Amino acid sequence: MYDHILSLVSPSGLASGPTHMPKFLRIGVHQSNVSGYTSKAWWIRRVGSTVFLKWGAVEVHGVGDGRKIYWTLPPRAKTIRCSTVQRAKDYAKTAIARRRSHRYEPLAGNIAIGRRRANRGAELEQALATILFVDIVRSTEKAARLGDSRWTQVMNHYYAAVRRELKSLRGKEVVTTGDGLLATFDAPASGIRCATAIREAVRTLGLEIRMGLHAGEYKVNGADVVGLAFHVGARVAAKARAGEVLVSSAVKDLMSQSGIRFKDRGVHRLKGVPKRWRLYRVEQ
Repeated sequence: MYDHILSLVSPSGLASGPTHMPKFLRIGVHQSNVSGYTSKAWWIRRVGSTVFLKWGAVEVHGVGDGRKIYWTLPPRAKTIRCSTVQRAKDYAKTAIARRRSHRYEPLAGNIAIGRRRANRGAELEQALATILFVDIVRSTEKAARLGDSRWTQVMNHYYAAVRRELKSLRGKEVVTTGDGLLATFDAPASGIRCATAIREAVRTLGLEIRMGLHAGEYKVNGADVVGLAFHVGARVAAKARAGEVLVSSAVKDLMSQSGIRFKDRGVHRLKGVPKRWRLYRVEQ
């Protein structure tokens, strides 16, 4: 399934029609002619005084006119209702300018919901795992300060360090999102130990990261994974401060005999996630 919103971008970054708005792809350390990587995409559409937004991780396959972009998970969405059409136009113009300054490039064509289509006759397999989200703090500022060449080197070392720790503790990389990473672990203790090891490893690169862990069930069909547990994990990570490893109560409840110490960080409402969640900081 595809977004059929046209993206006819003028030199100013705005489309030529009132509802034809652009999509953007975040290049990050990648070049636009590179195939087979993951990145971020951002989509905007204005209808009258209402602005619709979508954003999330994408896979990029192919190059040039044959390049195909796929959402790796269903994108997040937001609706902005402005009081006037002019305010909606101003909001869209400012939002587009901001994306351009954050290393996004205009993206023509459609973004598919999923590259791999599930076999309708096959049942989704259910799995239980500890989910780890890793995100670099203030990555855009650092990239701007270091410049493309140096930032590319730093990011290559960053992903090498992260993957080394994942391999050591038997974590499974699910997807990267430009400057972040999602992985799963069979055991929560392995996920926490991996998170703390990654934190120490990347500090030598001058990077600060935030991390969140959640334990829950999700559905698997081949290489596709879906489930609320991934959204909860992402929201837990978003609550973490620089250098902090936060876990949900679901993770802590599984760790009573582990010897790992936690500090209660209170009850939080996680955006878009039902009910309130108690979060804990890893003190290890």
